[in-house]
Amino acid sequence: MQSTSTGNAKDNDTVTSKQEGSSSVRRAPYHLNSTGCHIRYIEGKGRGVFASRQLPRNELIEVSPVLLFTPEEYEAHGKYTVLDHYTFKWRDGRMALALGLGSLFNHSRTPNVSYTLDPDTESIRYTTTRVIEEGEELCIFYGHKLWFEPTDIEDATREDDEPDDGWGGLSLVGNEEAEDEDPLAFLLDGDDEEIIPEDQLPFVRMKLIDDEAEDEPSAVITEPAWVVDISEPRHTNTLLKWLKQSGLDTPSLAHLKRVRKHDGKTTLLLTSAALSPEAPALPSDIPLSEPYTLDVPKGPALTQEAMKAKATFWPTIYAPRKKGELEPLTRGQVRWAWDAVRTVISEARTAKKRGELPIVAHVPVPYDPEVKESTQLLSPLTGYDTRQSTSHPLRHAVLNLVRNVADYRAQPTDAAREPTTAAPAPSSASSADAEASRNGAHYLLTSLTAFLSHEPCIMCSMALLHSRVKEVFYLRAMDQTGGCGGCACVPKLEGVNHRFAVARWTQGVDALAGDALDVDEATDA
Repeated sequence: MQSTSTGNAKDNDTVTSKQEGSSSVRRAPYHLNSTGCHIRYIEGKGRGVFASRQLPRNELIEVSPVLLFTPEEYEAHGKYTVLDHYTFKWRDGRMALALGLGSLFNHSRTPNVSYTLDPDTESIRYTTTRVIEEGEELCIFYGHKLWFEPTDIEDATREDDEPDDGWGGLSLVGNEEAEDEDPLAFLLDGDDEEIIPEDQLPFVRMKLIDDEAEDEPSAVITEPAWVVDISEPRHTNTLLKWLKQSGLDTPSLAHLKRVRKHDGKTTLLLTSAALSPEAPALPSDIPLSEPYTLDVPKGPALTQEAMKAKATFWPTIYAPRKKGELEPLTRGQVRWAWDAVRTVISEARTAKKRGELPIVAHVPVPYDPEVKESTQLLSPLTGYDTRQSTSHPLRHAVLNLVRNVADYRAQPTDAAREPTTAAPAPSSASSADAEASRNGAHYLLTSLTAFLSHEPCIMCSMALLHSRVKEVFYLRAMDQTGGCGGCACVPKLEGVNHRFAVARWTQGVDALAGDALDVDEATDA
């Protein structure tokens, strides 16, 4: 093996360091694996994994066994060590530490390797997310609570790029100190699993559906609908079949029962007067009254009291839901969101320096591992406003983001190539991926969260709705042009076939961004 090791010395970088007059050479170990990855030592970063040849997208590069800690062991010992930042949470509550190459991947905010936990074989599978060139480092995303500052984060504004301020750069000192201080550190330091109370969140979540009490007849919200009296109740079933065939049985009145029996009279609900301004045509072979309009409840009954109140107008479906209750968020989720916000601000600064509008749309890798698995978004994606450079009025950041996601989805997804020494991959992987595609899990922004520098305009809000985005966070409100609460609220409109959650970030943005996000208030963002 001596000759082999010598022959591959070029693949194992050496670093000479001088300490107190003496010098020492640090060498990375020689590592054999079927993909040809090798280990290098990088000054200031330590050891890392590098590609010795070009690796295609979806290449399986490592199946690492894991060392498992029980929750008790980890709580008592592991969480107080550096391991706390490199372990993976197993579904049964145990914590897993990857062995082999899996223990050497460095962290990156823009990883080129994704991982999948395999509890059945107690291993972790590492797969490339894009083409990786020879000599490029392979990195994964460990999370947002790290004890070190990731070395792949580049300042949006470099010192050499700053114009001479006449003070030798001293005017920037205060700004650098401000940037080093996280304005949300007081909120984000602590247990990842702890629920953050709604009133302490650094953003305000919009309520898209107003849950009026409607517990009394006078409070019930109604709308006019066409109805007809049935002279002979024995024709009711025939009329219900006719109603389905006629096209009048639309979802707009699905919260109401079709037939009402009141004071010895049977009445059939036909359709909403808003959808059919003229009286609908009726079958001629059944004795019926002339159609007429009647006020009926506009929505379902959320409480038993509301159901009784609405029944005075028309029998209504009881569909209880927790009124106004939003999904609780953990500190880990908020930290993940804040990291995305920082990325948006940084990218907006960069765009502004390039002469573009500082408007950015960003989709991070999902926080939830199951969502990450189902959506197969393995790398963050960003869209920039390029109206200035392209002289094209429709090159908004959101539209460019959607286009980037579509391009990402369109990339070939060949089955991961198995290394010759690896165990067979679970056969369910490809079938699960195909099933997710059939169910729409891979459709554009389905189940994903978008972070926007500015409230999107109406056009971009419609694009987000059509893309089936799960939720949208924006940093700057656009009262004159915004489509998520400014001049309109697209996801709140009646009749839309999808709704996405909307939140406006309220804390920490001004301190971090300064004037970096400033645009004309009449701009369509």
